[in-house]
Amino acid sequence: MIKDLQEVNAEYMAQGITNELIIESYDTDVQGQIQQIRNLMNKGVDAIIVNPSDAAGLNAVLQEAIDAGILVVSVDQEVSAKGAINVAIDQAEWARISARWLVEKLGGKGNVVMINGITGHPANEARVKAATEVFQQAGINILNSVEGKWDQATGQQKMADMLAAYPNIDGVWAQDGVALGALRAVQAANPAKWPVMVGEARAGYLQAWKEVLQTKPDFESIGVINPPGQCATGLRVAIKLLQGKQLKDGILKGAAGNTLYVPIPGVVTKDNFETYYEMVKDKTDWYTLDSVMNDLEVSAFFK
Repeated sequence: MIKDLQEVNAEYMAQGITNELIIESYDTDVQGQIQQIRNLMNKGVDAIIVNPSDAAGLNAVLQEAIDAGILVVSVDQEVSAKGAINVAIDQAEWARISARWLVEKLGGKGNVVMINGITGHPANEARVKAATEVFQQAGINILNSVEGKWDQATGQQKMADMLAAYPNIDGVWAQDGVALGALRAVQAANPAKWPVMVGEARAGYLQAWKEVLQTKPDFESIGVINPPGQCATGLRVAIKLLQGKQLKDGILKGAAGNTLYVPIPGVVTKDNFETYYEMVKDKTDWYTLDSVMNDLEVSAFFK
C-alpha cells in the first residue's frame, strides 16, 4: 500500500498538485491510530487517508478531522463517520466468490472449517458474515470458525489443531495471510483425503500451490485478489475531491451510503494459475497481486 501511494503521489508532485505525502504507519491498536490521526491533523494536512483497524472505533476522531475541514478517505475498510468517503472493494463479495467456489467444489454438501482474520476488524467481520451465509444457505456444515489473525504461523497452528480434532474436514475457507499456513499444515499432516482449500492471491501461496502440484496434479484452489492499490486509488479520489470535483449522483453505496466500491481485479483458479504464477514466482511470500485504478478510471466516478 505504501509503495503504491508513493508512486501515485510522485505523479501528482511532478504535476505540482501535491506538496507532501506524510505517512504514519506501524503496528498499532485503535488508540494508536487515533494518535496517528491527531498527529496528521496537527500537521495541517488537507486530506487523511486511513486504513482503519476498527469499524467504529475511529469515528469520533475522524469526525474531529472532518469538522476541522480535512477530507477523510477510508480505504480497504468501510467506516460510517458522517462526511467520510470509503474507497474499497466489496469485502463481502470478495468472500462470497471463494465461498461459492468451495460450495461448488464440494457438490453442495460436506463439512468445512473457517480460519478468519482479526475479530472485530471491519473487513474480517464483513467477510465472515458473507461466507457463513453462503455455507448456511447451501447446507454446508461449519465444523469450526476460528481467528487466524491474518498471520501465517497462527493459521498453520489453527489448521493443525483442527486436523487433529476433526477427521472429517471436507473443505477449508481461509483469508489473506492464513491460507498459506493452512496449506502448510495440510501438507505436513498429509491426510489420506485432502480437503478442498480456499487460498489467497499472494506469492507465497501461489508458490506453495505450484509445489503441491508436483505430487498432487489434481490439486485445485482459488485466490481472490484483494489489491493493496485501493489505497492509492483512494489518493486519486481524494485529489479530485480536493480539486472541487463532485461525485456522480447515486454512486456511493454500502451500509452507510458513503462507499465507492472499486473492482475486484481478478481471481486465480486452476484455469489461469500458470499466468499468475509466472508473475509472482520470484517474489517474497507477502507480495500481493495488485491493481491501482488510473486517473481516467477514477474520473468515471465523478460528474
